[in-house]
Amino acid sequence: MHESGNIRNFVPMKRLTTLLLTFATMAGIAAEPWRLNLESKDEEAQLRIDLYEESVPVPGMELFGPMNGYLAGKGIYGVWMVTSFKIANDHEATLRLSNDQGSETQAIQLTQQNDSTYLMELQGGVVVKRVVNKKLVKIPARILLSLKP
Repeated sequence: MHESGNIRNFVPMKRLTTLLLTFATMAGIAAEPWRLNLESKDEEAQLRIDLYEESVPVPGMELFGPMNGYLAGKGIYGVWMVTSFKIANDHEATLRLSNDQGSETQAIQLTQQNDSTYLMELQGGVVVKRVVNKKLVKIPARILLSLKP
């Protein structure tokens, strides 16, 4: 009888341990809201950032090692690397991007709209461009981005 009592107590303890591990994992994710992989399917753009450490490999710029992030995609001319940033809070951050030539910079305000959507607003005029009919044209000043699965 003594051993069977231990088995009955083991099952609830196992469930409690699993539940605690799940909450700890979720808390770890929520504690780092600025480690993101975002995309805009409409603008064919991807913004990948890690504002906690330089851990993001930038396509075509591997020689420089990992950085805090980049903006790139079919709808973006070149690759724009995160050169500096300021986290205002868990829902707002300002990023400074530099193009792959190092000749232009763009400030962007990134604001979380809900759990899976962010608004990217280009500040101080639009410098980032895309190719349309063999011409460079400015991208929209406001772009909605979604978490990339």
